[in-house]
Amino acid sequence: MGKNSKKKYYVVWRGMKPGIYYSWAGCKKQVEGYEGAQYKSFTDEDEALRAYNKSYWEITQLKGKKNLHELTTKEKPIFSSISVDAACSGNPGTLEFRGVFTDTETELFRRGPYEMGTVNIGEFLAIILALAWLKKHNLNYPIYSDSKTAMAWVRNKRVNTKLERTPKNVEVFKALDNGVAWLKANPVNVDILKWETSIWGEIPADYGRK
Repeated sequence: MGKNSKKKYYVVWRGMKPGIYYSWAGCKKQVEGYEGAQYKSFTDEDEALRAYNKSYWEITQLKGKKNLHELTTKEKPIFSSISVDAACSGNPGTLEFRGVFTDTETELFRRGPYEMGTVNIGEFLAIILALAWLKKHNLNYPIYSDSKTAMAWVRNKRVNTKLERTPKNVEVFKALDNGVAWLKANPVNVDILKWETSIWGEIPADYGRK
């Protein structure tokens, strides 16, 4: 059987029931709400089978994600921090975003899917959620994002998106409006830092669907 570029296979290393799933819906049932879930998509079934027989770390390192504790670079990320990322199938498209502890990749929050969103919107909302999480827990950890655009939106307390409001993205814009309102009502007293992908590999919150 030849490869079908549209077909994806999902490996779940840590989830409700680890295994290989043949649809995102099946994979999502295993990882949604599961703290520290580990999963990744593949376009080839044999590759997915080989990956499942290896460790999550071994595979993600091969795909651009590095074990931060083994970095030999002069510059290193701050381990006691929160990393955020967004995933969007299309632009605009179905949007998800989340935040994790940088050190352990333990998932702190996850939102989505939302219809008709963009990656920058997801990154912005993830930073706001991270700020709110830190405030709730009275912590001052820095936050890492790999989106300069989202960081600028937070800094300016204003979202400069070209995305038009439509009936399909009502929930996205509702979240955006709430996010901007939160920023205006709450001082930002933690550092929001750029994740150096070229040095450190993919950000720990990366969805691994590239």
